[in-house]
Amino acid sequence: MRLRHSLLLPIGLCLFLLAVDAAITMGLVSSMVSFLHHNGRGPFAVAPADGSPFPLTGLPANLVVDQGHTANAAGGTALILIGFGGSIALWLERRSRKKWDRSSPFFHIWAVFVLLSWLLTMVALIYTFVETAKTGGQVIDLSVARANPPPARYPDGRWTPENWYAAVLDLPLASAAQRRVINGNLTIMRAWRWNLVPLFILGFILLSLVVVELLRMRRRDAQPVSMVEVLAGPFKRPSSRGGVVH
Repeated sequence: MRLRHSLLLPIGLCLFLLAVDAAITMGLVSSMVSFLHHNGRGPFAVAPADGSPFPLTGLPANLVVDQGHTANAAGGTALILIGFGGSIALWLERRSRKKWDRSSPFFHIWAVFVLLSWLLTMVALIYTFVETAKTGGQVIDLSVARANPPPARYPDGRWTPENWYAAVLDLPLASAAQRRVINGNLTIMRAWRWNLVPLFILGFILLSLVVVELLRMRRRDAQPVSMVEVLAGPFKRPSSRGGVVH
């Protein structure tokens, strides 16, 4: 007996949305990394109102970037293993049901990776927001920054890239062009952090659909045979025309 109401189509749609969101996350994180290695390194000209201008180093001594690596890993896992791997899993699942009326083992293996990917996304989400909250609310001390000109790095505090450049924007920067560049990349940093939220939600929806579908298939395969069919079985025999004679 074939399954009448399959969830493979909703799974495929959710899988597509998850892969798109994961690609966006990876793109945003990669853009941040590129900024940190190029324009973000500074130096930035600071012109305080009560003193002479001085150059500010582009990066602090204690820059925290592990949350970015974790988010990038979550996005890559969702895109490659879940997105591309899921496309293959769904194709094999449809093929297996059409030819043999049973679920593909690859679909079950892929379901385990869906769970692991969602857990990784949850870790990345929690870690990123906690780290951002812990290192937020800091200000750059102008006297310390003046005493540590480039190539020395700002020694005080512990900073995420997002919080560091937010603090840099609070300073009286001499260059409006540098301010625009920093502000644009700060928006990107905030965007990939918040983009972990829909990635987490889509991963949970996908996981729920896959689990429900697997349970439906398991219940179908374990469906008991009626007593009438059991008792009638020995009295059925094939006829000469290919039918069943009672």
